[in-house]
Amino acid sequence: MNVLFTNIKELIQVREIAVDFLSGKEMNILPTIKNAFLLVENGLISNFGLMENCPKTELKIIDATGRMILPSWCDSHTHLVYAGNRESEFVDRINGISYKEIAGKGGGILNSAKKLQTTSEAVLYSQSKVRLEEIILLGTGAVEIKSGYGLTKSSELKMLRVIKKLKDKYPIEIKATFLGAHAVPVKYKNNKSGYLKMLIDDILPVIKKENLADFIDVFCETDYFSVADTELILEAGLEQGLVGKIHVNQFTAIGGIQAGIKNNVLSVDHLEEMRNEDIEALKNTKTIPVALPSCSYFLNIPYTPARKMIDLGLPLALATDYNPGSAPSGNMNFVVAAACVKMKMTPKEAINAATINGAYAMNLQDKVGSITKGKLANLILTKEINSYNFIPYSFGNPCIEKVFLKGKEIKKI
Repeated sequence: MNVLFTNIKELIQVREIAVDFLSGKEMNILPTIKNAFLLVENGLISNFGLMENCPKTELKIIDATGRMILPSWCDSHTHLVYAGNRESEFVDRINGISYKEIAGKGGGILNSAKKLQTTSEAVLYSQSKVRLEEIILLGTGAVEIKSGYGLTKSSELKMLRVIKKLKDKYPIEIKATFLGAHAVPVKYKNNKSGYLKMLIDDILPVIKKENLADFIDVFCETDYFSVADTELILEAGLEQGLVGKIHVNQFTAIGGIQAGIKNNVLSVDHLEEMRNEDIEALKNTKTIPVALPSCSYFLNIPYTPARKMIDLGLPLALATDYNPGSAPSGNMNFVVAAACVKMKMTPKEAINAATINGAYAMNLQDKVGSITKGKLANLILTKEINSYNFIPYSFGNPCIEKVFLKGKEIKKI
């Protein structure tokens, strides 16, 4: 798609020289160009600059007077392929039953797994594509989607095949993650080692053969998977070419971050409970922390201590954790707002965390996440707003006028 955007009030997240991710004080630097143009050719960002240097062209022109353009959101942690919902558990929590108590009664992840196991691949795809279309129109231009609600060989592979089909059918950038180690199914309640062996011996070879995943993930948490379990899964994934990620430090801190760093994981996600030694371990590594403020909001649990982590020099990415139990929303606009309101991140930091740092957390930093020549023209065109600070400020009112993937406007799908 070829198009020229003109009279852009402010072009946001402009990176002449590509960066992988931003850390510490760098996260509060957000380069922009006011009164700008942006040229898109063959779906890629071709040129940009001040309007006084705007090239003459016969391409389609979009006049962006009074409006801003920024790169699409990069959501590096979702579970949007799932069956049904868990709204009854939402009511249970309002009535005072804890997330842990619900899980102990067969709810939570096991509840979602039970529903998914009896849902056909076709129906699962139909339910999931609705969610994907929804987040695209909310400005997300790159997304990671996990398995983990199957917990059997056939159902985990079913999820991954649905993700692959979504990737083939839609223009959004999609990365797939194998999260078989999400919970121990009832069948293996007293044989967790047997379940891990099944994941490694029976599922991983099929994933490699069919090229069904980019990453491998594990829920390293008390009552779920230990540090030793986590290392076993990560090592097995690496042998099959899958880069590691970890759900870690959500409810307790048990050394999972250190295990992840040891195994060169790309990201450590959740981090609601962070010790000083966890922060120190992450310094000067290539592992990026990922915060999920929608989950904290929905479960009413602590938020990732973003202010402390950034002030101590760490990078941070933001993601939705879109899932039926603890974050039933894929709205990255709310995530950015919640990060500012609840985690005391500045709008500059939150936008950086939701764009370039989120791209890095999916190994997509060379394709999306900034206004850089050669990257995909996955863009958000805002409504007429005073400044980009208005995006998190106006948290309940969408500021998006149009979204573009590879330079093509995405209307109601």
